[in-house]
Amino acid sequence: MTRRLLQFITAMALAAAASLAFAQDKAGDYPLGAGDAIRIQVFQNPDLTIETRVSESGTVTYPLIGSVELGGLPIAAAEKKIATALKEGGFVQQPQVNIVLIQVRGNQIAVLGQVNRPGRFPLETTNTRVSDMLAAAGGATAGGDDVAIVTGMRNGKAFRKLVDIPALYLNEGSADDITLQGGDAIYVHRAPVFYIYGEAQRPGAYRIERGMTIMQALAQGGGPTMRGSEWRLRLHRKNGSGAVEQLSPEMTDLVQPNDVIYVRESLF
Repeated sequence: MTRRLLQFITAMALAAAASLAFAQDKAGDYPLGAGDAIRIQVFQNPDLTIETRVSESGTVTYPLIGSVELGGLPIAAAEKKIATALKEGGFVQQPQVNIVLIQVRGNQIAVLGQVNRPGRFPLETTNTRVSDMLAAAGGATAGGDDVAIVTGMRNGKAFRKLVDIPALYLNEGSADDITLQGGDAIYVHRAPVFYIYGEAQRPGAYRIERGMTIMQALAQGGGPTMRGSEWRLRLHRKNGSGAVEQLSPEMTDLVQPNDVIYVRESLF
């Protein structure tokens, strides 16, 4: 074997080791869930190596110490819990426990609302993000909102976050593209709409785009008819108390959800 080939093999081995160490470090934060397949090993104690699944109640049965509750614990914490039980039971003096995640089964994500394929999807990897799950669900429908609502549990407390969907793909490294955990749910609501009627070319309900003005809303409806006037608009809008007000909007005013724009006839 030449010296250059030996150097190449050594470099590749170091790179693989670094990659494995990084992956194990990332997996250490993964919370174990019911159905997950794991391998538990204790250094220099091959008889304590087992492959098992986390039960529906979140427990595994381990030699010498019996039933251990690991559900919801990050892998690093689960390793520490088993090591402590082995040491306190007098079975191993200085146990070095390693847990390897073989297969993610129990953890699923629900994607609901205005998406093309709503349903429950398995959490295949430990670094699955919101963009990954929205892609698995076929993305938002044409009538879906630009904002997704992510709910779940974090550190034993209810978690809720609004996620800007376009920013997930338009902005590199979006802070909204958070890592998901088992039991999380993603909900895409119906996009807000406005209504236009009267002397409009195409009366009806239309989706409100971001930053849409009254002028843009009028254009969405095809503009006024020959009998209508863009300067004689009446806006029906609910106020804070829920009562409907009649306003005379400016063309630069922003459209709000459920606004009703009436295009009146021209005076001449």
